[in-house]
Amino acid sequence: MLATSIRPPTVEEVKRLSVTDIAIAAGLAHSMRQTLNKFVHVDHYCVPDPFAKEDDHNYSILLDKQNPNRVVAILASSKDSLPQLPWFASLEDRLVKLPISKDDASALKYELMPKQTNNFYPYRRNGDIAGFVMFAFQICGQR
Repeated sequence: MLATSIRPPTVEEVKRLSVTDIAIAAGLAHSMRQTLNKFVHVDHYCVPDPFAKEDDHNYSILLDKQNPNRVVAILASSKDSLPQLPWFASLEDRLVKLPISKDDASALKYELMPKQTNNFYPYRRNGDIAGFVMFAFQICGQR
């Protein structure tokens, strides 16, 4: 399946995910985090969500190609960070990364993680924060 034929899920589609879907997404997120840690340092603490009115981020979403409604991770990358990380090439054919608007990313995050803030882990390249990531294994229940 080509990435161009996959679109980000709507909030309504995410609401219909089963516990099994969330568990599969969480397992994929755990594997993705292990791969990500080979290329960047993911901090061990969460920080406020990066959805400020004025921010400097490009938003994207990682989805399971087998069921594109399964959100594996939401990323907010600094616009001035280094080019695409090589870890994405090692995600094999199971995941797809799509750009998403800040508003859509925020709506999906709020549906999956109703907690108001501190849901994103910063990740660093060469000691500088290059972006933020929220993993599916953090999902504590849907709204």
